[in-house]
Amino acid sequence: MVYRLAAQDTSFPPAELALREPNGLLAVGGDLSVARLLNAYRNGIFPWFTDDDPPLWWSPDPRALFTPASLHESRSMRRFRRRTPLRVTLNHDFAGVIRRCAEVHASQEGTWITAAMQDAYLQLHALGYAHSVEVWDQTTLVGGMYGVAIDGIFCGESMFHCSANASKLAFLSFAENFFAAGGKLLDAQVPNAHLVSLGQIEMPRAQFLYLVRHFRENQRSVSPDFWKPRVLNHKSSGNL
Repeated sequence: MVYRLAAQDTSFPPAELALREPNGLLAVGGDLSVARLLNAYRNGIFPWFTDDDPPLWWSPDPRALFTPASLHESRSMRRFRRRTPLRVTLNHDFAGVIRRCAEVHASQEGTWITAAMQDAYLQLHALGYAHSVEVWDQTTLVGGMYGVAIDGIFCGESMFHCSANASKLAFLSFAENFFAAGGKLLDAQVPNAHLVSLGQIEMPRAQFLYLVRHFRENQRSVSPDFWKPRVLNHKSSGNL
């Protein structure tokens, strides 16, 4: 059963009720208001739909995740990070990153990052919930990622690169800093072959939802100071 959301009610049915096929589809309808989006992420749910669809809300099983223990850096990536002149920043150009993610995905297989979706996440960014990581070749944006941080979890939404290894560089640079600052999980939502080499694991939805609720109830979050715009140290720490 797919639940239909009421326009005036931002609550969701329990994520455990999501369909097995298509995997994780829970609800349809509603809008992309800040209140609804935050309620979704706080309950292990995310939006994913195209311009031709009404809003669709998902909570797949299993969930693709990274933990501090699972994060992995290959030898070749370690060498790349030592030698690259590319610079990695946090929250320097959210609008540029989400726009480039939309453009790159649209040119490849179509995109769910519609104009309405971009507007919604720009609002989340302005309120301090959505964040971006940028990779620069001098002053040119050549890679990056964006997502939503809530209750100690960073929910990655999309990444792009137009320079070799730029998206992996963005991810590893951010992940190291996020986990060092007390972050608990990086949520990749659905399994992605591109992320397996970086340590992506799969977790049963029930276990993921338990952790989501545990972190929320115990107010596990990263300090607001962590999200201040800055340069991220993209050199290998030697701990991976």
